[in-house]
Amino acid sequence: MKKNWLLGISLALVLAMVGLCGCATPAQVNLVTQEEGIWVTGRGEVMAAPDIATLRLGIAAQAATVAEAQSQATEAMSKVMASLIDNGVAEEDIQTQYFSIRQVTKWDRETEEEVVIGYRVTNKVTAKIREIDKTGAIIDAVAEAGGDLTRIDGISFSVDDPSAYYEEAREKAMANAKAKAEQLAELADVTLGKPTYISEGIQIPPIIYPREVYVEEAPAPVTPISPGEIEISLTVQVAYAILG
Repeated sequence: MKKNWLLGISLALVLAMVGLCGCATPAQVNLVTQEEGIWVTGRGEVMAAPDIATLRLGIAAQAATVAEAQSQATEAMSKVMASLIDNGVAEEDIQTQYFSIRQVTKWDRETEEEVVIGYRVTNKVTAKIREIDKTGAIIDAVAEAGGDLTRIDGISFSVDDPSAYYEEAREKAMANAKAKAEQLAELADVTLGKPTYISEGIQIPPIIYPREVYVEEAPAPVTPISPGEIEISLTVQVAYAILG
């Protein structure tokens, strides 16, 4: 009797659900959407002469105590900062990127444990050099100011105001996208319509970080630095309508 009662309730629930969904057509859920049209990606590239050099440099000092290591690092970094400013780098263009105080340890084979042998203080900054022709001379001045504690991590180049270059790259990217879409429309034997969707993506060239350079003393001649040219590029994704 109990089984018949449960069966009756289950059947009633099924009938109620069918009634809500409709008996003539079953309920359908569309999980797939498809964009119509011709989708292409265009790319535009422009070469530009950089007018800013960004120098990544710092100080690393190691001593038996934290106080001694920090004192050495502070003195050396103060000289480096003064050298940058004396050579035309604005204070607002100098920014601290990294600072750490760490233990220096070694493995003691007799006790079979790590033992502290000193402390290492590292202070790194980036400096924007707007007088790009003075880059080599500034590197030499910094190396001399910081002495054996100087660390130079690398250098990169950029354009202070790239807006005009991006405008040119944007025109090239749109022309490139249109040419691709016209070819696809011709191959598919359809008529190309107007763009229905446009999205832009700026591509920033990767910065190469060379291994850390330990400068023992500044060389007599000025360090040669060649900024060359950099590539400014962007991409656009465009969807064109198909007229028929």
